[in-house]
Amino acid sequence: MTRLPRITRPRKAHTAGSSARRTGGLLLTAIVGGGLVGLATHLTLPASDPTPHITRASTPPPLQDQLVVAAPPVSFAGMTWRDYHGVTLPYSTADGPHSTGGDLASGFARTPSGALLAAVHVAVRANAQWGPKVFEPTITKQVIGPDAPTLLAATRQLYDKRRGKLHDGAALGRAYVVLEGFRWQGYSPDTASLDLVSAGPGDSDMTVRAVTRIQLQWQNDDWRVIAPPGGTWGGAAASIASADGYIRFPNGGGRS
Repeated sequence: MTRLPRITRPRKAHTAGSSARRTGGLLLTAIVGGGLVGLATHLTLPASDPTPHITRASTPPPLQDQLVVAAPPVSFAGMTWRDYHGVTLPYSTADGPHSTGGDLASGFARTPSGALLAAVHVAVRANAQWGPKVFEPTITKQVIGPDAPTLLAATRQLYDKRRGKLHDGAALGRAYVVLEGFRWQGYSPDTASLDLVSAGPGDSDMTVRAVTRIQLQWQNDDWRVIAPPGGTWGGAAASIASADGYIRFPNGGGRS
């Protein structure tokens, strides 16, 4: 059995303590409560929660794992971009997801592109924003590792806290987040690791960015995301000043 790669925690950026403007609190992944901005935080922080403003860039340290050995190029040719409740996500006929019923996504190719697509789709859906019909099966079936139960419990708690008068199971609203790019930490047919950059609105029309480390393992004929340290995406995220040095998604994550 292939062992899980070690997850490294990112270094936190210094902050200037000002609250950010969010609709329902969105940007993927710190992904669950109290974290940094990131795909996670943009999707989980209420509008009144403070988010860190950036005074210097902070980049997660490299993954220390010999199983992840390569950082291959990924072609965006043939990928299409579709709206998922406010987040524009990539789809590929060749690399997945091949199943998208019930607002879920699974079935990714055992390729670098498949790993990238799995990281994006699973991490986005493993959030309270879309309600338990989405995040519960996503985390239960597509997130692995010792911190997966903690992630599920924290996501349920956050959903219950934020749904207010919405009926149980309802989505919390649309997201306002853009996936801007990524950078490989490493890839093999069995394990993969990448940093995903997301951006969303902050104070005074300021764009706030974060990078979230997502690690995956090939298991039971599909890519599974390894739960972040401590069961919160904040343990895998850091604020950054720009997406310079990352591989940019076409048209800024599907935007025209």
